[in-house]
Amino acid sequence: MNKIIRIKNFNGKEHIIYLVLWLILYSAPILNMYSRTQNNPYISFDWDDILGVWKIYTVYLVAFLIHNFILAPLLVYKHKIWIYLCSTFCLIGAFLAFQYIAKPGMDNFARHHLREHKEMIQYIKREGKEIPDRLLEDERRFEKFGRDGFLDHDKDFEPRDENHRKHDRKDFHRPRRKIKPPFFLAQHDFFAVLILFLLLGMNLGVMLFFKSNKDEAELQLLEKQNLQQQLEYLKYQINPHFFMNTLNNIHALVDIDPEEAKTTIVELSKMMRYILYEGNKPIIPLQREIQFLENYITLMKLRYTNKVKITLNIEKNIPDYGVPPLMLITFVENAFKHGVSYQKDSFIDVQLYTNTDRFIFNCKNSKHKESTEEHGGVGLVNVRKRLDLIYGQDYIMTIHDKEESYEVYLEIPLSKDPFIKDKV
Repeated sequence: MNKIIRIKNFNGKEHIIYLVLWLILYSAPILNMYSRTQNNPYISFDWDDILGVWKIYTVYLVAFLIHNFILAPLLVYKHKIWIYLCSTFCLIGAFLAFQYIAKPGMDNFARHHLREHKEMIQYIKREGKEIPDRLLEDERRFEKFGRDGFLDHDKDFEPRDENHRKHDRKDFHRPRRKIKPPFFLAQHDFFAVLILFLLLGMNLGVMLFFKSNKDEAELQLLEKQNLQQQLEYLKYQINPHFFMNTLNNIHALVDIDPEEAKTTIVELSKMMRYILYEGNKPIIPLQREIQFLENYITLMKLRYTNKVKITLNIEKNIPDYGVPPLMLITFVENAFKHGVSYQKDSFIDVQLYTNTDRFIFNCKNSKHKESTEEHGGVGLVNVRKRLDLIYGQDYIMTIHDKEESYEVYLEIPLSKDPFIKDKV
């Protein structure tokens, strides 16, 4: 459930990033105007300037929204490359057309700044003060903008006298700028398209990044669901296998000692309760698994004679970490099934202990030539699959199949596996 929520939140995070970036961009002119008014006493806070910048930003914002919600999904989610490319070129063409149509309005915005700047310099001169270097630098920048941008030199750079009246035009010999044909890419047009390219590229990169993260999260979720289904399937195979063997033991006790068989049935009910309520959990306390193992071995001792030596050694103070349920019982079942002979002496030796952060289980039993069944079977195969699914490479399982003995060594980490933690 957590990962499903995270998958749904990916688009929300992406939109929040866009919102924050655009808020920063739109607030920048206000901060810049405030900074200029603090550093330059000749400049007043002018909302017209800010609105003029916002109008330019809005053009880019509209192009961004069209690309983000209509065009980019064609490439990222539907993989329609050619439709995306053609649509994007149409968007850029529409952007250039708007730039051409909007030039008069942008000219007025630039002329306003130029006129304000000229009047400020004239005011300082009338006051007899020295013109700050900042204003001289701004004047050179306006001159460059006039050459490369929207402004008509002959109109916008006409000098004015101290009464703000224009001088006679014959005294102003600056050559008029040549009229450029429609859609000619002036320098400002080139940079406008470049900024648009960078904006769309950034949008596409962010969308691809979040799409990649979303795909990875969905893949992990599917893998986890598949893993859980496999574990459930394997446990459902182990439980009937154990139940069948235990019933066979009780059947044998009924003929030997009916009263003991009744006691055994009570013990079996406790073990079945463990399987029913604990076996469905992904992880259980180690002490409960050991207790279940002790009950099973006690039950099995009732069936066999003294010719079968059964030993269970459990280290004291074993830490109560979590382990998968019904993991150890399979090995002990196989030991009783294949390691006991009614004609010869037999033994089963089970040891449980810890080594630093590892839990170690060792089960060794006698092996007889008359036993035609092969050790293992479906139970042992399923246990190995469960170990692979739960612990991956972080476990050791070795089997020593000798002529007179059969030994299983299992070492698993005591710390909980991340997959198990998620399921607890």
